[in-house]
Amino acid sequence: MIFAAGLGTRLYPLTQDRPKALVEIHGQTLLETVIHKITDAGIHDIVVNVHHFSNLMKDFIRSHSFDADIRISDETDFLLDTAGGLKFAEPLLQHADHILLHNVDILSNINLNNLINTHLQSNAMATLAVRERKTSRYLLFDRDTLRLGGWENVTTGEKRIVHSMGAVLPLGFSGIHVVSRRIFPYIPAGEKISMTPLYLDLASQHLIQGYLHQNDDWMDVGKYEDVVKMQEAK
Repeated sequence: MIFAAGLGTRLYPLTQDRPKALVEIHGQTLLETVIHKITDAGIHDIVVNVHHFSNLMKDFIRSHSFDADIRISDETDFLLDTAGGLKFAEPLLQHADHILLHNVDILSNINLNNLINTHLQSNAMATLAVRERKTSRYLLFDRDTLRLGGWENVTTGEKRIVHSMGAVLPLGFSGIHVVSRRIFPYIPAGEKISMTPLYLDLASQHLIQGYLHQNDDWMDVGKYEDVVKMQEAK
């Protein structure tokens, strides 16, 4: 599932007349780039959620040919954030035992198959791609086991510990994760909720693990200046 329903306010004015998923870098939309990344990993059933300029998104998907069956989870009338959006798309994902989740504004060369295999071998409820990077909000993991145990906002000082840890390893979330369909009963229907608080709620009783991909190229292009920088790069 590609999360593509965001308003893209950080990308304005590029999103003045289009959703962020249709912002182009080097002649290719973010949506196309992520779809190709996913299909290259052997996944050919994809759900894309839409909200901002949803008609443009629907028209784009219908008018382009991809090596995938792409279904649209239409949040035109309400924006449910990531966890709420995942729950809303549940009927479209009913045949999937495990689901790869990918933010549309994340560009990387992460090996998705390695991430998926790590998830499958662990029987975790969710496996989150993470890396050491500077951010204001960190997920806190046990350094030895990479089990999620907390969260910290270093700007506000807010901190939440939900599971005991030995040495703590603070890591930035990369916007790419895999979940078991066992997660669905824990997501309230019709509510706007993001994945981070959901993962923290679950981590006290279920295995939410990190997948460290420190050596991969990775970029969040959710800000206008990031896209300009990418466009100027050769």
